[in-house]
Amino acid sequence: MKTEHFASFDGTQLALHRAGSGTPFVLLHGLFSSAQMNWIKWGHAEAIAANGYEVLMLDFRVHGDSEAPHDPAKYPENVLVRDVVALIHHLGLDTYVLGGFSLGARTSLHAVAQGMLDPQRLVVGGMGTAGLGEWSKRSAHFMRVIDEFENIPRGDPAYFSMQFLKSQGVDRVAARLLLQTLPDMELDALANVTMPTLVVCGDEDRDNGSAQELAELLPDAEYREVPGTHMSSVTKPDLGRAIADWLKEAA
Repeated sequence: MKTEHFASFDGTQLALHRAGSGTPFVLLHGLFSSAQMNWIKWGHAEAIAANGYEVLMLDFRVHGDSEAPHDPAKYPENVLVRDVVALIHHLGLDTYVLGGFSLGARTSLHAVAQGMLDPQRLVVGGMGTAGLGEWSKRSAHFMRVIDEFENIPRGDPAYFSMQFLKSQGVDRVAARLLLQTLPDMELDALANVTMPTLVVCGDEDRDNGSAQELAELLPDAEYREVPGTHMSSVTKPDLGRAIADWLKEAA
């Protein structure tokens, strides 16, 4: 495992973690998580790399080992899509696989649907139609967590989210700026996502709506379930195995 930093489109320093060698696979983590928490800690990167891939795991700005600027000018709309495009250009990639979990899946779909990236294959984890078309509702939940952080009582639906942000050491000023950059997606745009796509989701995960419905809206997608909820599915080896198996079958 190697970690390095590069300057994104606006000079923000972003962390990149590399594992394995072979076909490049750019893999993106979930909201207020990190490459370490989603992909490295539970062995998913290792499982994918073992099948002949160099797994390239970005820490989004405000996440992990990347910078968390407080300047509002550093947060244009869809800034995370622009960061991923900057990474692809930095690495000089022409042929690659792109994928992510939750926010990482959403960012990947936005980039492809807008014609900003054209991966050979796409992996969409922990994401459904509501997480794309109704993101503003999800964003409002986390805005409330940030604004009422220390005053959220046990038993409140937002309490667990507050505890997670605290455990990850999230910079709340930067996080609030970031949340305002994430627009809803018109689901008609999914017609532009024409490459073979794996939609993989926990069998108890409903956080972002129906993943199966999302798979049905994509032109060339396969849907697979793994055990767990939105939070627990990334902690089980099944997720990494499902991605690795699909890549092997699709090769």
